[in-house]
Amino acid sequence: MKSVLRLFEKARPVFQKGGRLAVLKPIYEALENFLFAPSTATTTAPHVRDPLDLKRFMSMVILALIPCIVAAFYFFGLRLAAMIAVSYMAGGTVEVLFAVIRKEDINEGFLVTGMLFPLIMPPTVPLWMVAVGVAFGVFVGKELFGGTGRNLFNPALVGRCFLALAYPETMSAGWLEPSSELVGRFFKYVDASSVDAISSATPLALAKQGEMCSLSHLLLGSVPGSAGETSAIAIILGGVFLLVTRVANWRTVVGILGSFTFLAGILHHAQSARFGPASWHVFAGGLLFGAFFMATDPVTSPTSNAGKWLYGAIIGSTTVLIRNFTGYVEGVTFAILLGNIVAPVLDEMVFTVRFWRLKSEE
Repeated sequence: MKSVLRLFEKARPVFQKGGRLAVLKPIYEALENFLFAPSTATTTAPHVRDPLDLKRFMSMVILALIPCIVAAFYFFGLRLAAMIAVSYMAGGTVEVLFAVIRKEDINEGFLVTGMLFPLIMPPTVPLWMVAVGVAFGVFVGKELFGGTGRNLFNPALVGRCFLALAYPETMSAGWLEPSSELVGRFFKYVDASSVDAISSATPLALAKQGEMCSLSHLLLGSVPGSAGETSAIAIILGGVFLLVTRVANWRTVVGILGSFTFLAGILHHAQSARFGPASWHVFAGGLLFGAFFMATDPVTSPTSNAGKWLYGAIIGSTTVLIRNFTGYVEGVTFAILLGNIVAPVLDEMVFTVRFWRLKSEE
């Protein structure tokens, strides 16, 4: 690696202002930061060590996703690798183009978006839809707002929402039945054209028809669903890691799961024949994945602690209402996007109340 580092150091003047390849400076610095460390350092005291920068923040999320990724490969096979590759190529192209146009650095934020997007997609969705969805999500959900740190919506959810509205039949027509073999599908590639012969309905779709799978299947992940959202155990393992490392705020997670359980429990108590148990619904669908990995995005969620509680309550209760009173079997995507919209308003409300209290105490 030392030889590679020396090569980067020799090539640096070419990419700096006035160099022959100055227009490619964002790509050069992104590779340098990814392979080694940020090139900018303080030259004199004091030297301040931050607890968590953007690069390490994103690395923690990728590490937390490993259980979900492994489970997805086990149940759905090598096609997930193709989806991840397409996601990074298509979304990364949009990211690089905007960095070059704006003459800014390429941020590590897309490392997470590029991995999250395939995990919230049906495992047999055509690869061209993966490319279109992630490109749309990065462009509309992120770059139009100014890039990393300025986006109002979660880019991965924007892309999935677009595909769900533009291609509803493809996104919900059939779901791949997870492998029941001991070795899973680690070394198998399931082509999208064969999904008709091996497809099934998701647990939430079956619940709409009055059929409910066992809770053990939901915990293990041996049920049809989005690639990374079927195994509750894998999601919880990654989610706890995010909470322990303080990358995700526990108030948001507890607010979502608490409000969801409370409202779902009331509905089940009122009409048990129509509404399923709250404990079952918590582990079904994408609620856990959304609560741990999507709603906790620090850019699109409130910054105040009180705002995080309200934000979580809105997402959890909205998910219950969409699941039970609309034609959609799943409502997490729309609920989190709604939460993203109101997040700035919630912070404004909290700060206004605090200022009012401070003035009244004077």
